[in-house]
Amino acid sequence: MKFLLAALNAKYIHSNPAIYSLKAYAETHGKEPELEDGRFQIETMEYTINNQPDEILKDIYSRKPDAVGFSCYIWNIAYVLELVRDLPKVLPHAEIWLGGPEVSYDAAEILCREPEVYGIMMGEGEETFLKVVRCYLERNRPSFDRIDGVAVRNKEGAVISNPLKTVVDMSSIPFLYKELSGFENRIVYYESSRGCPFSCSYCLSSLDKSVRFRDTELVLKELDFFLENRVPQVKFVDRTFNCSRKHTMDIWRHIMEHDNGVTNFHFEISADLLKEEELELMSRMRPGLIQLEIGVQSTNPETIKEIRRTMDLELLKKTVARINRFGNIHQHLDLIAGLPYENYESFRNSFNEVYEMKPEQLQLGFLKVLKGSLMAEKAEEYGVKFKQKPPYEVLSTRWLSYGEILKLKVLEEMLEVYGNSGQFRMTMNELCKEFETPFDMFEALAEYYDKQGLIGISHSRMARYEILEQFIRLMVPEKLPLFRDLLVYDLYLRENLKSRPPFAADQEPFKDQVRAFFASEAASFRYLKEGYDGYEARQLIKMAHIEVFRDGRAVLFDYKKRDALSHNAADYVIGIWRNE
Repeated sequence: MKFLLAALNAKYIHSNPAIYSLKAYAETHGKEPELEDGRFQIETMEYTINNQPDEILKDIYSRKPDAVGFSCYIWNIAYVLELVRDLPKVLPHAEIWLGGPEVSYDAAEILCREPEVYGIMMGEGEETFLKVVRCYLERNRPSFDRIDGVAVRNKEGAVISNPLKTVVDMSSIPFLYKELSGFENRIVYYESSRGCPFSCSYCLSSLDKSVRFRDTELVLKELDFFLENRVPQVKFVDRTFNCSRKHTMDIWRHIMEHDNGVTNFHFEISADLLKEEELELMSRMRPGLIQLEIGVQSTNPETIKEIRRTMDLELLKKTVARINRFGNIHQHLDLIAGLPYENYESFRNSFNEVYEMKPEQLQLGFLKVLKGSLMAEKAEEYGVKFKQKPPYEVLSTRWLSYGEILKLKVLEEMLEVYGNSGQFRMTMNELCKEFETPFDMFEALAEYYDKQGLIGISHSRMARYEILEQFIRLMVPEKLPLFRDLLVYDLYLRENLKSRPPFAADQEPFKDQVRAFFASEAASFRYLKEGYDGYEARQLIKMAHIEVFRDGRAVLFDYKKRDALSHNAADYVIGIWRNE
C-alpha cells in the first residue's frame, strides 16, 4: 500500500515541513513489519499553487497511491479542494485525507460538504497520522472513528468528529533533513518549539498556550547539520522564539560560536522580551548571521488591549533602536490593517511610528479572520466584513471603510516597491523630508500611481525609477537635479548598469579622469582591496563604477564588497571633480 502526503506551497522556494514530519514520525515510531520492509510506503510530494491543476492531477495519478493526504492552509485550500473533487474520477479507489489548520476547526462541516473526502486529521498530526497508518495496516477501517483528532464517516455514513488528542512530545519528532537533496534554492524551515505564551485574538497559535520545546542538545546537533552543509537560510517557525531566555541564549550562542560565514537564521521574536544578556550577545554577531521578525501590529493602545496582545511599546522602540545601532541584524517589523479600534488616522499613526523605527522592512499586512480564532467569534461585534473564501481577508470594519482598505492596498504596493525593496533608500530618505510624515509620502505616491493608471502593471526596475522621477518632478520640481542624482546613486549601489537612465548626468567630460583613476588603482589598490588582484586598469573599469554627480563628488562603487544587510555595493567619495 502507498500513502501519498501532498503539499501545495505558495512558491517554489517554500517547503512544507508538515508532510516530512508526518512521514518521519510514522516511519520512526511505527514498528510494524510492513513499514520496515517497505510493503507500506509513505511518499511525499510538493507542488505549488502555480502548477496547473491538470499537471498535479497527472502526477498524483502516475504515483498510483491508495490514499492521499493533503496539507491545507489558507493559501492553498481552494486548489486542494479542486483536486479533491477531480481525483476520485481518475483514482476511484484512493481514499482522500485532509489535515492542517484550514480544516481543523470545521472538519465535520467540510466532510458534509465534500463527499470525496474520506477523513480529516485535526490539530497536530504526527501521532494521529501514525494511528491512521496502523489502522490501514490492520485493515480495520471502522477503527478510524475511534482515533482522537480524526473526523470520518462511520459505516452508516454519519460524520464522527473526535476530540483533539494530547499534544506531541517535541523531542520525539525525528529530524526532518537527513539529506538536503531537493532543498537546493529553497527555504529550510526548522521548529524548536510549538505553542505561544500570548493570546492575540487574530492568531491560531494563541489557542495553544502550552509552549513546548525540543530538547536543546538535540536542537544544537541538528543546527550543526545545517551549518556543516552551509545552508543559505534556516527559518525558525517558532511563534515566539525568545519566550524562554535559556533556550534563546543556548541557540544564539551556539550558532555564533559555530558560524560558517554563510548561513542566516531567521527568528520571529517579541523585541520587548529581550534582556541585556541577549542584546550584548547579538551585538557581537557576524552581520547577517541572524535576522528578526518582530510583530508590532498596531501602536494604538486601545487596539493592543482589545486584541489581547502583550507589548511594551516604548521598550520595544528602544530595543529596536539599539539593535539598529549594532548595524549587523536585519529587522522586519509587521503591522496589521483592519484591527478593532484602528481607523485610517490611527493606522497612519501606527505606520509612522513603526517607520520611524527604521526597520530594514516594514510589512503592511491585512487582517485575516481565521476559522477558530477569537477574532472570528467577535467579527460581528466589530462590524468586520471579510471575504468568504480564503484567505478571509478584511474588507471593512466599524472603523475602516472598504474605500480606505483599497487606499491602503495601493500604499502597501508602494511600500513594497519603494521601501522594502531597499533599492531606493537614499532617494526615499530625502523625499520623506518633503512630506509631513512617511505615510503621507507613500499615500501621495499611491495616488499618483492610481491617477496615472499605473496600478496592476508589471513594471521593470528601471521603469520604477523613471516613474519616481516623474512623481518628484511634479511634487518638488525645484529640487529635481538633487533627486535625479539620488536616483542614480541608488541605481549604482545595486548594480553596474549596462544602460544609463535618461535622467542621469552626462559623464563624457570625466572619461580621462576615470581612466587615470583606474590606472592608479591597478598599481596601488587603494580602494579596491578584495577580489581585484591580477586585474589591469581596462578590466577594473568594467568591474567597478565611478559616477560624478552634479555637485562634483566622484563616487566609486565597489561591487565585490557589499553590505551584508542591504546588499548594496561599498561606495567611496574619491574626490571632487569639476568639468573644466
